[in-house]
Amino acid sequence: MQYNRILLKLSGEALMGERQYGIDPKRLAEYAQEIKEVVDKGMQVAIVIGGGNIFRGLAGASNGMDRVQGDHMGMLATVINGLALQSALENEGVQTRLQSAIKINEVAEPFIRRRAMRHLEKGRVVIFGGGTGNPYFTTDSAAVLRAIEIEADVILKGTRVDGIYTSDPEKNKDATKFDTISFNDVLRKGLKVMDTTAFTLSQENELPIIVFDMNKKGNLLKVLDGENIGTKVDL
Repeated sequence: MQYNRILLKLSGEALMGERQYGIDPKRLAEYAQEIKEVVDKGMQVAIVIGGGNIFRGLAGASNGMDRVQGDHMGMLATVINGLALQSALENEGVQTRLQSAIKINEVAEPFIRRRAMRHLEKGRVVIFGGGTGNPYFTTDSAAVLRAIEIEADVILKGTRVDGIYTSDPEKNKDATKFDTISFNDVLRKGLKVMDTTAFTLSQENELPIIVFDMNKKGNLLKVLDGENIGTKVDL
């Protein structure tokens, strides 16, 4: 295995599966099985999950809702998704802890860096919910921040696209895929990997990002085995 400790970033929309909103139990179970395979190999796994399948603060703000209130609702949506993923992982026999950046002690531990790292050392999967705990920051920013805090070796961004392309491959058939690309080239070419705040934070801390298709069975393990899956962003 190339890495010892990883942070997996999943979008909330990914949990919808074939649905229009909410959580698809089938997709959830598939993700849990993929993550279990990695844990069984001895990998330390932390996860940050979005909340877009339930509520997105920016969308609420565009419809007249107060942005801060909307972002707080989005944070709660990530906790709901975290609880769902925790349940799915535990159904697979994987010990899991959910930590939240906002206090919600009845359902999740508060985020404490040292406790999170201890869980990982003991082989437990740690899910970080509640984003950063602050409005105006995306779950991409939360993923990079948590990855740096727990000293992860890499961020794996699981999407429905199998890497980074010259343009949107769903709209442009002639788009070409990068196997590797530097942080500077991503910025120079104006490619969309993460929001600018998250991407810059990752670059400043020399934390590589791998973008890959999480919906293709076996891809997560293949990425960690060093196979040429997805696109790696590095210095």
